[in-house]
Amino acid sequence: MMPTVGQHERRDLVQYSTTQFLNGHRSSLLASLLLPSVLCLGCGGPAPLTVDMPLHLEEHLDAATIVGSEMATDIPEPVEWRFDEPQPDWKLDDGKGGYSANLLGPGAINSLPDLPRQQRVWDTQPVAVTQTEDALRVTLSEPGWQMTRRVAFGGAIYTDLPDWNREDWAYITIQARTNDRASLYLFGDHDLELISDGTVRTYRWRADWSYSWQVWDKVWDKLVVEVIAEQPASVDILSVSVIPKEARYAEAPAGVRTEVRGRAFRRVLYTHAPGKVSYRVKVPAGGRLDVGLGVLRVDVPVTFRITAQPDGREAETLLQETYADTEHWAQRSVDLSHLQGQIVTLALETEADRPGTVALWAAPTLSGSRVSDKPNVIFYVIDAGGADYMSVYGYNRSTTPNLERLAAQGAVFERAYSNSSWTQPSTASFMTSLQNSVLGGTKSHFDLLPDQAVTMAQHLHRSGHQTAVFVSNTHAGTIIGLDRGVDVLREAGVEPNSASSEKLHEDFWRWREAYPGEPYWVHFQTTDVHWPYQPVAPFAGLFITPVMRDRYFEWGRQLATAAGYTRPTATYPLDAFEQTGISRVAFYDAARSLYDEAMAHNDYQIGRLVERLKAAGEWEHTLLIIAADHGQPGAGPDLEQGIRDPVPSELWRTNLRSSVTRVPLIVVWPDRIAPGQRFSEPVSMVDVLPTVLDLVDLPMPEVIQGVSLAPLLLGEKGWEPRPVILDEFEVDWETGKLRGLIEVIDGRWGASLEINPDPERPPERQRPVPLLLYDLWNDPQCLNSLHEERPDLVEKYTKFLEAQFEAHQSLAQFFTPSESVALTPEQLETLRALGYIQ
Repeated sequence: MMPTVGQHERRDLVQYSTTQFLNGHRSSLLASLLLPSVLCLGCGGPAPLTVDMPLHLEEHLDAATIVGSEMATDIPEPVEWRFDEPQPDWKLDDGKGGYSANLLGPGAINSLPDLPRQQRVWDTQPVAVTQTEDALRVTLSEPGWQMTRRVAFGGAIYTDLPDWNREDWAYITIQARTNDRASLYLFGDHDLELISDGTVRTYRWRADWSYSWQVWDKVWDKLVVEVIAEQPASVDILSVSVIPKEARYAEAPAGVRTEVRGRAFRRVLYTHAPGKVSYRVKVPAGGRLDVGLGVLRVDVPVTFRITAQPDGREAETLLQETYADTEHWAQRSVDLSHLQGQIVTLALETEADRPGTVALWAAPTLSGSRVSDKPNVIFYVIDAGGADYMSVYGYNRSTTPNLERLAAQGAVFERAYSNSSWTQPSTASFMTSLQNSVLGGTKSHFDLLPDQAVTMAQHLHRSGHQTAVFVSNTHAGTIIGLDRGVDVLREAGVEPNSASSEKLHEDFWRWREAYPGEPYWVHFQTTDVHWPYQPVAPFAGLFITPVMRDRYFEWGRQLATAAGYTRPTATYPLDAFEQTGISRVAFYDAARSLYDEAMAHNDYQIGRLVERLKAAGEWEHTLLIIAADHGQPGAGPDLEQGIRDPVPSELWRTNLRSSVTRVPLIVVWPDRIAPGQRFSEPVSMVDVLPTVLDLVDLPMPEVIQGVSLAPLLLGEKGWEPRPVILDEFEVDWETGKLRGLIEVIDGRWGASLEINPDPERPPERQRPVPLLLYDLWNDPQCLNSLHEERPDLVEKYTKFLEAQFEAHQSLAQFFTPSESVALTPEQLETLRALGYIQ
């Protein structure tokens, strides 16, 4: 539970650090009023749950009656091998015997589907295994197999297993590190390219699925880990763990978890068959129960049954189905409208031949005709959508005509800023209204939010809103823990990513068909304008010729080679342009044109989304917020800087540049927010969460750093302009200290203070002074620091930002950093496609 912050502690913090501290007792009282009453004086039983808002049954286990649902007694224990000490049961495959002779032929690599057997020639197994202080080091020194036109390196270690049933096991996780480009490959599953930054990462594979069923036949007698590479490589394996499927569900007869099928994450109520979870509910007008059915095992089908029993009458079976598909959810809807107005006992029952088998009820939601006056909330984030390149903000190309029409119906913030320069820290901040340093800084690309940080989805889910997330950037989803409080999360990379908005909108409408109750909260995060820029028809060719488009991508390959990158990326150092002779101006001009075409596509899809909301009758009671997580520095401003050499803002990094952190913020709520409003005061993306809570009339979190913009939007008193804080830090792996930038936008002035600068940075990239000062009105791209001309402002903002950082550090004590997520092949594939990982 979040510690209560008293008013005396609040006064000790800097004015702009934390602006909303609610008394803990008041928040607890408000929360208790939202919970269902569980006693009914005079009726001798539990009071019925009502459905003024969609009723999330999994959230009301305290009001449920649970019968049976006893846990299985034959669940295997998790198994872990740690290689900080010798593990004699693990053997090296020598290419002549061991697992390869009787399983997959000469080496597990032979099961790769894209390597035809007739094209392979096995030589030797040129691999060495050595024990280090904390790991087993697998070193590949010479090619181990070859194809017609390709030579590769490979080697494997394996251990014998006591003929396990693979259906008992969920995941294999491996802790590994490497500085080389290499992959791990497990018994016919996807190979997974490792992150080559020398740090320890955790990787996860499914244990119950393989391309090689005909070989394994579900009997698991060997665990094989193969290291593969296209050049000499060395990989340290610190541990290998195997996790049983039902271990996560052995804590209680019933509970709540997040489960995934494909890339559809669902919030589930789990039980153990045979068992029954029942609720007394008052059925609303137009009542319906929407739920997904899921199982953990294919070898033990589960029979799901839903019954409704009105008081004093026989139970009626509304659904009965036996299900055994572990790869998909079975989405079902049960009609309760004939019972409207009646108090019934609604029961979710399961049966299975194996006692204790886990059954999953995905997002079981009881809803009816809309009676609440709370709005639907659509929080639409255009990933990397810079306001500088939107015609709604005055850009000279018509990139956002639909946003212009929407802006005329609501309010536009002219100077809204993200708090960080890239997706992970920025999204985490605006979803919690807490700065990056308060959340603990960034240790890696895969940091989970602290448990104490409550997200926007959690707030809205607790209020009764149905919640859904549709993203094509995993940094805005499960990889940082933003599946919390979410009924349905679709996290899917799209090829090409510039078509993501169309795909995510389709997912949204499928969700609305499955869960038509209102109100709802939904978070979109599209990657249409995120690098790599691959606009789709009819917008491809709108601002750039096909010839120039092809030339841009060829230039990218040449620049990547010159810069020593393994893949093309969005931006390159100056010397790469000098080596290749490619015009920096021409390259970024082409990039900006492709970016603009992708922006026009996303804008078009937003227009279609709004039209369909109107056709569905949902627009009039929908609060729509259009925003972005950060701008896109590679899309245009480098064109302006390309004529300067050297480029000061490239050498002296700052997130104050308009192209980096100025983002759109457009708010539309028909008949509630006056149309045609435009506000010029600087505001922050951490203000979005308190604004939504204020407009939806929900209590504020106990600790919050943003302020509600609702008074501005509704024409009321109570809002005053304040400086906007930008805050982006990474954790030094050796010292544990935060290193990065804390910055302020204060009207005309922008100040950037560097904290704990990297001593290994080359001298030419070191700042001349800790604090850089910019005139944002006349120098929005921060090309000329005024730290020499205005020492008075340097002194003022240095003191301000030092105090601000100290306050953030004090506030961070309320939040305990969580562990990093275990990475799956799908997540890494998406991150590499978006350019986060080389």
